[in-house]
Amino acid sequence: MAEVIHNFGRADKLNREDLVWLCSKSIARVCGLVVGDPLDTGQHDIEAALPEDVKYIRSVELGNVVVIEAIWERLIIGETLQGLCKERGCTVPHERAIFAMVANRLYEPDSKLGVWDRWLSKVYMPSCNGLKLAQMYEAMDFLQAHSEDVEEAVFFHTANLMNLEVYLIFYDTTTVSFSIDYEDEDSDELGGGMRKFGYTNSGTWAPQVVVALAVTREGLPVRSWVFHGNTSSINTVKKVKADLKGWKLGRALFVADSGVNSEDNQRELAKACGKYLLATRMGSIKEIKESVLSQSGRYKVISDNLRAKEVVVGDGERRRRYILCYNPVYQFNHCFHCASHP
Repeated sequence: MAEVIHNFGRADKLNREDLVWLCSKSIARVCGLVVGDPLDTGQHDIEAALPEDVKYIRSVELGNVVVIEAIWERLIIGETLQGLCKERGCTVPHERAIFAMVANRLYEPDSKLGVWDRWLSKVYMPSCNGLKLAQMYEAMDFLQAHSEDVEEAVFFHTANLMNLEVYLIFYDTTTVSFSIDYEDEDSDELGGGMRKFGYTNSGTWAPQVVVALAVTREGLPVRSWVFHGNTSSINTVKKVKADLKGWKLGRALFVADSGVNSEDNQRELAKACGKYLLATRMGSIKEIKESVLSQSGRYKVISDNLRAKEVVVGDGERRRRYILCYNPVYQFNHCFHCASHP
């Protein structure tokens, strides 16, 4: 009785390159064979142009990885990782393993196994020769453990390189869900599991993590965070504020959407004269509907599609400042709550 081991699909719709790779790189390698493609004329063209005493063995790609490594060094990522490895007495080439995975992600994304088993043999990266698959995974753990040091060094170097004035920080969160049935269990060895049940951005209930990102006005990433999946956006602000303060960025203007706008977050952001600008839901807040939208005053013209005016509600220390924006093109209002002090 015949048994189908694998169905490659219709003969007229096959991907020939994938089949050739399967034969020459996978099956042939296991069996210790060399399989040539008769339709591959590239090798024959090269051999025809070479002197008789020179034998063509293989070719590898160079240009893309050279550019990627130049950027890697310009942003001092390699220098920072090498310094961390030296401080901790590492004998494993973590920096090279991380670079190999980053270069692959930018150029021809593949898994860690794919980088080690397939991609490294296609490009000219002699500094990555001899890397082992286990070292790829170890390097990821090393990067996770020292991500804050790397992010801080790269950010301030880039800010100096581009002469950025870091006075405005944009912050937002999103969720990354997983197609699994159970959330991570807490353990003494690993601590609290990250993947916890929560509502995803699409409204479904699934194991997830919360990813947060802060960027500059120009869109340059400042720092990223990963929180437990059952962490609300509101509860991330205290951690983010403390980390940015540690980077001497606590006095920058903090801009976020209405998802993090709460009285607790406003108090947290206002500590030590901190400044913030938080989007506010207009339809569900009584004060905005009754006191902000109804207050008279002219809008200042910012651009063709943006008008804005400041509205102050209350007196003394309990006053609240709002920026009411109006888009004349779409006739749409939006409101932002500001730090109470000027």
